[in-house]
Amino acid sequence: MSKGIKTGLIVLAAILFLGASIYRFFTGNYNRMVELDEAVTSQWAQVQNQYQRRLDLIPNLVATVKGYASHESEVFTQIAEARSKAGGVVNIDESVLNDPEKFAEFQKVQNNLGASLQRLLVVSENYPALKADQNFLALQDQLEGTENRIAVERKRFNDAAKEYNTFIRRFPQAMIASSSGFTPKQYFSASDQAQSAPQVQF
Repeated sequence: MSKGIKTGLIVLAAILFLGASIYRFFTGNYNRMVELDEAVTSQWAQVQNQYQRRLDLIPNLVATVKGYASHESEVFTQIAEARSKAGGVVNIDESVLNDPEKFAEFQKVQNNLGASLQRLLVVSENYPALKADQNFLALQDQLEGTENRIAVERKRFNDAAKEYNTFIRRFPQAMIASSSGFTPKQYFSASDQAQSAPQVQF
């Protein structure tokens, strides 16, 4: 085998090795971005599940309180309006994760609903018979548990979003992310009032 052929084969091998390395680098990073993006989407679904659970508890809780405090119409109206704005169903398209305005609107609706529930629970303190009602106590426990789950799922969502956002902003992944359409996810940042579970001590 001549020296020229050997040199040609070495150059060809080096080009193939370099090409394979570049391919592995790009595909590996791209696949990791897909994996992290899916983790954020999955965690978003868990946040929605807990908000839906809270939304589903509201009619029973309101009906129980109405039995004892039917003249508290202003509070019931506020809850009805807040629940209506939430749409009755929390299942929001995941595209909201890439739209800061939609994400902020989603948070605002949930914060308003949480504030309305807090007002309902404050009203219930004026009715000793209601505070002793077993159905109300069970609903109160479920609501408290749901608020805690919401807080946990929001934190997990933010953790997943942080891992994803950090990965796509690092160099050289940032070049792959920008050319492949991977954009940063929004973080859940609730108001101070919404971050607290409703006060349910009676």
